[in-house]
Amino acid sequence: MAFRPGLRDPAVMTDAHWEEIADLAKRLEEQEDFSGILRVTRGADVLYESCHGLANRADGIPVRRTTRFATASLSKMFTAIGVLDAAGRGEVGLADAVVDVLPADKRPSTLRPDVRVHHLLEHTSGIADYAEEDEDLPGYQPDYGAIWTDLPSYSVRDYVALLPLFGDLPPLRPPGEEYHYSNAGYVLLGILLAEVSGLPFGRAVESRVFGPAGMRSSGYLAMDEVHSDVATGYLPPAAPGDPWRTNIYSVPAVGGGDGGALVTAEDVERFLRAVNSGGVWRGVTRDLVLTPRVPQEGRWSGGYGVEIRDDGVFGKDGGDPGTSAISRYQPATDTTIVLLANVEWDVVPGIVQLVNSLIDAGLSA
Repeated sequence: MAFRPGLRDPAVMTDAHWEEIADLAKRLEEQEDFSGILRVTRGADVLYESCHGLANRADGIPVRRTTRFATASLSKMFTAIGVLDAAGRGEVGLADAVVDVLPADKRPSTLRPDVRVHHLLEHTSGIADYAEEDEDLPGYQPDYGAIWTDLPSYSVRDYVALLPLFGDLPPLRPPGEEYHYSNAGYVLLGILLAEVSGLPFGRAVESRVFGPAGMRSSGYLAMDEVHSDVATGYLPPAAPGDPWRTNIYSVPAVGGGDGGALVTAEDVERFLRAVNSGGVWRGVTRDLVLTPRVPQEGRWSGGYGVEIRDDGVFGKDGGDPGTSAISRYQPATDTTIVLLANVEWDVVPGIVQLVNSLIDAGLSA
């Protein structure tokens, strides 16, 4: 799901400002059960880093800088690069009609023949979503976790399994007319990447996207597999005095095209810098990814898998049950800003203030 915190007027940052961020994060850890990592770098220098709370509450395992967190929609950046890399390999064209790339059993029955691959990348396909975030549209889904009542989350390992949730819904509008954030569009991109590469989606991204970028700790790990350094996603107690709950029944068993990669904060930095430098993936240039293609709100536009501010700052955020993630990159100063957490925005209301303070500090220091 999408989330983009606001950006306040920048201020000149001092050590006192970083101390204020540290104090706020510590207060949220103590008073609102915040758990996660904050990290800001400029070039080779770490401007700020702090770890908070527990990666595993049952066993008292703390969050460390090596902890891998689920990233929800932040992962759409990885899917986009995977598809652009496939285009660079000649496996698919960005102007190809999706109906010509995906067989009938791997795409919506209502998919218009004029929907192109690039429409999916830039959220202008006009297809109906399986997790609609606009409350004014049919199919609005206020509770992402409720989706799995009829479709068990543990059964979703190949995202073709999600097609029954949106595959028969009529399009919202013709393609290319208007930006509309679409999880379903990126589900299709994940299915498409697997189709044209001949690899399972997760393996395609791990080998073709993460590997070249040096993201050695990241991957698409199933929730029922045992791996080290993985943060468990947490939901609040159902009632006062009850225990915390995990998000195992609230998100798919393994990530796919619209989200769910497990990454470290340092690997997110490596990815952002790889996007900015270009030349890391087949035929994927900086301009290809970072050209603003469709207006969003305020100062923001959409590129391919990323959101771009009018001053060149770019990144992507995400939120799922038990997950919060933000990323920013400022090309002019080679600054990265990353927050990864295993609790969600609504559970820890102070995260929004923390994110805004961290972004202000990172982009102003």
